[in-house]
Amino acid sequence: MAAPAISGLREMRTSRSRCSSAGSAIPISTPSRTSGATPCTPSSPGVVTDVGPGVTKFKAGDTVGVGYFVDSCRSCECCSKGHENYCPQVVHASNGVDLSGATTQGGFSDVVVVRQDYVVRVPESLPLDGAAPLLCAGVTVYAPLTQYGLNETGKHLGVVGLGGLGHMAVKFGKAFGMKVTVISTSPGKRDEALERFSADAFLVSRDPEQMKAAMGTMDGIIDTVSAGHAIVPLLELLKPMGQMVVVGAPSKPLELPAYAIIAGGKRVAGNVVGSIADCQAMLDFAAEHDITADIEVVGMDYVNTAIERLEKNDVRYRFVIDVAGSFGAAA
Repeated sequence: MAAPAISGLREMRTSRSRCSSAGSAIPISTPSRTSGATPCTPSSPGVVTDVGPGVTKFKAGDTVGVGYFVDSCRSCECCSKGHENYCPQVVHASNGVDLSGATTQGGFSDVVVVRQDYVVRVPESLPLDGAAPLLCAGVTVYAPLTQYGLNETGKHLGVVGLGGLGHMAVKFGKAFGMKVTVISTSPGKRDEALERFSADAFLVSRDPEQMKAAMGTMDGIIDTVSAGHAIVPLLELLKPMGQMVVVGAPSKPLELPAYAIIAGGKRVAGNVVGSIADCQAMLDFAAEHDITADIEVVGMDYVNTAIERLEKNDVRYRFVIDVAGSFGAAA
């Protein structure tokens, strides 16, 4: 199949090298779950092969990344303030509908044409394998941590869950110079949290004594868990005026009694990925601090098995698909 043509101003063509498969990709990676959906996943780094008229930020040969979204309306308040990820017309990289009405194909394709405004530069020091999940999982935790002041040295950060998102939150928290406590229902993750990722403490959320001892000790909490769970016990861990950010997406509504936030002036916010500027800042910070995701690299022929394993949480901590190795060099 011929590579897609550059048809618009400020567009560029990128040959994808890797793509990352996240837990959030499961619903869009299995066509039976989403009528008409194309099997695909977001977040892919690669190399620029061609640039069109008006492209000034990149040139052929540059290593770049395309994240969770590839376009937006470019005229709404969110876009004008640099929050493209919250644009009402944001175009997702996978199974989104672009401004021409076409369906986006995600990171399983070996070539993509995208406007330069929705592309980030991948620093040379970052290996593409470990950098691929940063374009989704990395920015999903980095953006709210920096936005809500949960990146200040000496503050105490609680990280709920130690999966693809959680392990990145621990890495960034430690790089910020924070005290990091991992909060999990699984006692078996204690050694991973403390030894593999150098967390400062580990709490078993099902242990009432441990939770009671930690009440009122944390400046902020980032909740990365997508399974249903109670958040009131987590809010009790916050200091007065503490901040919780929810980045996991449980299918059932969260139960949040008003008194749980009123009593201590506590705040709960949500976050979806980050802006293009957030993503670039995150990559630059990751390169400076030698941060990459912990991954398992697989070929395209392993995708179905990878999805089955994702559904069972059987990966430490992200699958990365070797697109270039599976398809060969892009035309």
